Amino acid sequence: MRVELRQSPFDPYAEAAAFQRGLKAGSWGATAVFVGSMRDFNLGVGVERMFLEHYPGMTEDHLDRIAEQARKRWSLVDLLLLHRVGEVALGEAIVLTAAWAEHRVDAFAACRFMIEDLKLRAPFWKKEFTAQGQRWVEPATPERERDVAVKAGGQE
Repeated sequence: MRVELRQSPFDPYAEAAAFQRGLKAGSWGATAVFVGSMRDFNLGVGVERMFLEHYPGMTEDHLDRIAEQARKRWSLVDLLLLHRVGEVALGEAIVLTAAWAEHRVDAFAACRFMIEDLKLRAPFWKKEFTAQGQRWVEPATPERERDVAVKAGGQE
């Protein structure tokens, strides 16, 4: 299990591949990966860049707890969770969650659990820089995530 905060850009696919090379060959049958990247819009406004603030110590502890909970809830071979902090440019990876398991159900469930818990509960604050100035982004909540999904044509 590896959990890290990163100040500098990283290639999430290279990170996942390198981590996987360290696993015992044949010990897993499924790999689930989620990558969240910096996009050029949010809430209908163009975004030029972002600054991700965190609470040192508390943020790392929370990410460790997320990973530990995933390991306890699902039958996993291993997992990886990387998250950026600081200045993030357009197109750069912000977060990587990856889970290796014997079967896809556990890999998918653990990977999704990690990103959902992280988005809703981890102590991160996003400051976006737009043509109109800078703004702090309202934290994700289950209700806000549901409303965004419904507006995008998803299910409740």
